[in-house]
Formats: sequence, structure tokens, C-alpha cells
Amino acid sequence: MEETNLSTDEMMLPPDQMDDSEPTVQILYLMNKLLLVSEVESVVADIGQPDCKLTKPCLFENGELTPWLSDVSDDKVVMMSSDKILTLVEPNQTLLDDYESLTK
Repeated sequence: MEETNLSTDEMMLPPDQMDDSEPTVQILYLMNKLLLVSEVESVVADIGQPDCKLTKPCLFENGELTPWLSDVSDDKVVMMSSDKILTLVEPNQTLLDDYESLTK
């Protein structure tokens, strides 16, 4: 039986055929209007539980990147519910280079 992603109507691969490539760096535009740049992975979770794994998230504000939540936590991985994300886009090369130099 073929499965489709209900949000995009795209066909989903069976778990044994899923791509295990590295997570991609994405810009997340959140419902509260924050812009985050982070490595993003979708994870299986129960309804209502966080289902996005953000690795090394950074806040993009006033043209500057800063590690997100670094003033309150040393964690490099943050879980977030996808319903908090309005959209995801790929960063331009300049922003990607800035992110990679900040998170090395």
C-alpha cells in the first residue's frame, strides 16, 4: 500500500527505503515570526509531541545570526512541534556560509 504525506500529497517511501542522508540546513519561519536557521530532521512522534529535531539552531535577527537559547541552555539539539513552523525555506549561500562558520 502506498502512503502519501497528507500535507503535500507527495508519495512517501517505506521506512526501509527512506533516505538516511544528513539533515539539511533550513530557515524556519515560526508562527511567532522568529526566523531560525538550523539543521532540521523530522522524527516520528505521538500526536502532540515534538516531531522536529533542530540541531544547532540559530536566531536570524537584524541581519545577524546568534545561537538560539544559548543564554539559558548549552543544548545543541532542540525538539519542536511542526505546528509551530509556518514555513521552511533553503538559506542563500551567504547565510549558509555564516551559519556554518558560526556552528563549527
